[in-house]
Amino acid sequence: MSESAIAKKKEAGMAQLVLVLFAISAVVALVLGLTNMITEPYIKENKQKVINNAMAAVLPADNYEKMTDRYAGGDPTIQDIYSAGDAGWVVQVKPSTSFSGNLTVMVGVDADGACSGISIVSSGETSGLGANASKDYFRAQFVGKSGTVQVAKDGGEIDALTGATITSRGVSEAVTNALAAAESMG
Repeated sequence: MSESAIAKKKEAGMAQLVLVLFAISAVVALVLGLTNMITEPYIKENKQKVINNAMAAVLPADNYEKMTDRYAGGDPTIQDIYSAGDAGWVVQVKPSTSFSGNLTVMVGVDADGACSGISIVSSGETSGLGANASKDYFRAQFVGKSGTVQVAKDGGEIDALTGATITSRGVSEAVTNALAAAESMG
């Protein structure tokens, strides 16, 4: 067989390989797109359930009205603010300080301007360390706090999680920012 015949055979084989890989990629992309389209409403519904449960846990109320568009404080860590009527405010905060950068905290602020509770809405913190921010013993420290909330290492009253001072600072920042945001809402 001549060299030109071998080269043509290789080119034909490469072209066939490229077409097969393209076809496989197209089928996989189609399946992923369809899966996303089918699961998207369920994912949104589940996220809303998490938010609703977090709001009810930090400040029980009959109704929550989203007021984020009326917030003029300019704090970029504030994601959403909800009015809980006469009970106070519920503020969703993504603090700038966290180990993973994926921490989101729901903070209840009662009518007196004090923290009524916190709930970790989402977290990418280290399992067994920063993930302990969702434990009752840690969250309970924030109830009744007002003003600036800090960990003990920074001169505050919050006992940091062992091995997770950055996460503890992030949650403290979230509470402080939520208190300020609620105060600005009047």
